[in-house]
Amino acid sequence: MQVEQSELQQVLESIREVEGRLETKIDTFNEKFDNYQKATQWVVALAFSLIGSATVITIISSVFRR
Repeated sequence: MQVEQSELQQVLESIREVEGRLETKIDTFNEKFDNYQKATQWVVALAFSLIGSATVITIISSVFRR
């Protein structure tokens, strides 16, 4: 069974189209992942700063009550 040149060309075009869509989806995924990673870092920093602030306030209020 012989495959014609035009059929091969159509298959190649279809493969390139799918490849382009996959690259777009991968770029979108990478962008979303980067945003989630940055948001997580901000949440962790906020949590540590709140814990630190609460600790400092507790220590200062204990010292000045005496």
